[in-house]
Amino acid sequence: MVDQSIVKEWIAKGEEDYNFARVNLEEGRNFFAQICFHFQQAAEKYLKAFIVASDLEFRRVHDLGLLLKVCSTKDDSFEDLRETCEFLSAFYIEARYPVYWPTNFSREEAQKALQAAERIRVFIKGKLHV
Repeated sequence: MVDQSIVKEWIAKGEEDYNFARVNLEEGRNFFAQICFHFQQAAEKYLKAFIVASDLEFRRVHDLGLLLKVCSTKDDSFEDLRETCEFLSAFYIEARYPVYWPTNFSREEAQKALQAAERIRVFIKGKLHV
C-alpha cells in the first residue's frame, strides 16, 4: 500500500526547488547555474513522487531519463516528456562540477529550464491529482 504522506513529501520538496529557482529568476538573480540545477532537482522530485505513488521500483538516482523510463512502465504518456527530461538532465552535472564543464548559463537557458520544469510539474501533478 502506498503511503500518501511520502508522495506529498516528494511533491513538497519538488515545489521547494521549483519555487526557489523561479523566485530567484524572477528577481533577476544571475545565479543561472544554480537556478537551472534547482529546476532539474524539482523535475527529479516530481518524477520520484509519481514513482512512489505508483508503487514502482524506486531508485536513488538523479538521471531524469532513467526515472522517466520507470514512470513509463506505468503510463506510456510519460514518453512525451523525454526531450524535456533530456534538456534538464544536463543541469545536474554541468551546474555542479566546475573543472571541465563550463557553467556559463544564460537567462534564456534558465527561462527554458523554468518552462521545462513547469511542464513536468503540471504533467505529474495532474496525474497525481494534487
